[in-house]
Amino acid sequence: MNKPIGTIQTLEVVREMDTGYVLENDILLHHNETDSALDEGDMTEVFLYRNKKGQTIATTQLPHIQINIYGWAEVAEVLPHLGVFVNIGTSKEMLVSKDDLPLFEDVWPIAGDQLYVTLGNDQKGRLLALPATESIFEREFEAAPDRLLNTTITGRIYRTGREGSVGITEEGYRAFIHHTEQKEEPRLGEQVKGRVIDIKEDGTINVSLRPFKKESIREDADEILAHLEENDGVISFSDKSDPEAIRDTFHISKAAFKRALGKLMKQRKIEQVDGKTYLKQ
Repeated sequence: MNKPIGTIQTLEVVREMDTGYVLENDILLHHNETDSALDEGDMTEVFLYRNKKGQTIATTQLPHIQINIYGWAEVAEVLPHLGVFVNIGTSKEMLVSKDDLPLFEDVWPIAGDQLYVTLGNDQKGRLLALPATESIFEREFEAAPDRLLNTTITGRIYRTGREGSVGITEEGYRAFIHHTEQKEEPRLGEQVKGRVIDIKEDGTINVSLRPFKKESIREDADEILAHLEENDGVISFSDKSDPEAIRDTFHISKAAFKRALGKLMKQRKIEQVDGKTYLKQ
């Protein structure tokens, strides 16, 4: 009976050969995939995968992720034309296909980020790492207590989208980050730290990656000054500008932009004339 790849099996050693061992069902266990000396008839616990030749290979390096068993896997390498490879705890890194990653590569994970994945097979029977869906994460969620409001919390992003990003915190709370509450869209698999700004009736939380308003105004004002200095002291923005144009350029809301402009005008650092903002000399 064929043993399914992507699973851990206990198999009998049939014979030894120069490069390793042949297990039952003609499965190969190379010397570099085990730290133990084995004899014919021994039973050994192994994880099964396929090599590039399509042969079923065994390793005694037992991963924490298998077929239908989920876990966090660290991203080891990114290949734009393929996807990303993750480390599941064996010598063979598993591919997360680009088809299972965000459309825009600027929010793809980078080396060191972590994805919550299981193993599955593609149409050719090759093992792939498959990111968990929302329904899988629902099993992991805990209800957040009211005392978390306005506290700082750490989590990891598992979904990105136009409306915002979704993550799971270290405590298991589902966290939504609206696009207005982040200056830059976090990467899939990125660890972020933010402030809890709302706790919903269902126990999920809304998180902001922006600092408190006073600190945020200062940062936004500094960014506007930087834009002015980079553009010879003038930018085609004012407190009447289009909100989307403001967001595309400064990655903040129009309200935040107006607060920062107000701070700079009060400090007599800028002036607005005919829909433009000028740096005062």
